[in-house]
Amino acid sequence: MKHLFIINPAAGSRNRTKQYSAAIHEACRTRGLDYRIEVSSAPGECCRLAREAAQTGDDYRIYACGGDGTLNEVAAGAAGYDNAAVSVFSGGSGNDFVKLFSDPKAFFDIEKLLDAEEATFDLIRCNDDLSLNICSVGLDARIGTDVANYKRIPLLSGFRAYAVSTIVNVIRGISEHYVVEVNGETIDRDLTLVCACNGRFYGGGFNPVPEADPEDGLLDVLLIEKVSRLKVAQVIGKFKNGQYASLPKLIRHVKTDRIVIRCDKDTPANLDGELRVAKTFDIRLATEKLRFFFPKGLTYKLKAPVNI
Repeated sequence: MKHLFIINPAAGSRNRTKQYSAAIHEACRTRGLDYRIEVSSAPGECCRLAREAAQTGDDYRIYACGGDGTLNEVAAGAAGYDNAAVSVFSGGSGNDFVKLFSDPKAFFDIEKLLDAEEATFDLIRCNDDLSLNICSVGLDARIGTDVANYKRIPLLSGFRAYAVSTIVNVIRGISEHYVVEVNGETIDRDLTLVCACNGRFYGGGFNPVPEADPEDGLLDVLLIEKVSRLKVAQVIGKFKNGQYASLPKLIRHVKTDRIVIRCDKDTPANLDGELRVAKTFDIRLATEKLRFFFPKGLTYKLKAPVNI
């Protein structure tokens, strides 16, 4: 088996290439592994490096060294290749996808990642792009994609950066007009946001659908109705904590394998922290699957129904 470590120096609040490299060399040389390290130098390069490795046909484990954005790129590159498995050697500012596991901190430990087991996860396809965790359109997308503008400011990281972005974007405006097609129904009205979840956490700790299952072959979609500035804090709070069922008139939950959102103008979408802009978003369960490996002994299955 070959091991490929793809380091994203732009992930997180500082460049951790030296720290990553030192830990990787020590662990892999001790074990006598066949490994190499690549450092990305431009957006999209993590995806290209992962795809090129997968296309060789060799048995690969590919480690995304960074955060959720890095993991999303690497996952997109390796998606659909049966010979390649992907994981994340955490070091970004959010590291949200791995919060569905019983011990997310284990993904910071290279020794634990080298002693791993696997699962096969679903992926989201939004137009021509793939996403492992979430895809959102509307206020939430504007908030999520603006987080990068704040996360490198001292004392602003994770949820704090998300909170600042929320305040700024609420002031700019909350709802927009969409035509949404889902499960044979057409919804034509102003909405605050639409969020399709494959994973459970994003945005530095938002947990909108606590019962989301990346293996169930369905997306958990939340549609938030138009709300006033006076109510938006309450609604976002319920959304953040997975309490959507407590506001049934304002937050609707549907399970589906496809949702189409048509916008009046070019609109941002958030794919695991990456910005995409379009007037139509065709969001669906991808035909590609992803082999995902994780430290041995961790669990991600819900042991009991979530109380919401």
